[in-house]
Amino acid sequence: MIEAKKKLEEDIRTAEHELKVELPKEIQRAREWGDLRENAEYKAAKERQTFLQARIAQLQGRLAGLSMMNLDNIPKDKVGLGSTVHVRDEDTGEENTYDIVTSEESDPEKGRISPSSPIGRCLLNKKIGEVVEVRVPKGTRYVEIIRLATMHDAR
Repeated sequence: MIEAKKKLEEDIRTAEHELKVELPKEIQRAREWGDLRENAEYKAAKERQTFLQARIAQLQGRLAGLSMMNLDNIPKDKVGLGSTVHVRDEDTGEENTYDIVTSEESDPEKGRISPSSPIGRCLLNKKIGEVVEVRVPKGTRYVEIIRLATMHDAR
């Protein structure tokens, strides 16, 4: 979660820099062209300004939400945010490992999934030994949770 906070803070800094440093220069240049009613550069810069203001507010809201998250509410013996889950496919015997991370940190190619992903939703609040039904585009799979490490285990 620390990485997610750092990424959000960096995204906010980048957007604020563009909003406060780069865009005012673009707007000033566009104003120098004259008639603002037919000035495409001016309109584009103003639209970008509105977009960045909304994006910064969204990122700040997400950062505030992460900061207020109470880690004591995350289960100690069930799959939750910060867990590493080892599963075995009931049909193929194939084993996979998933890290349950925030949406900002998710990278399915590396096994880092968010709780809102299809498999993340299915695994949440499950315990070792439970068989979980996972609906994927290819059909339904059943996976057994064979090992679990929660964020509390890493402390």
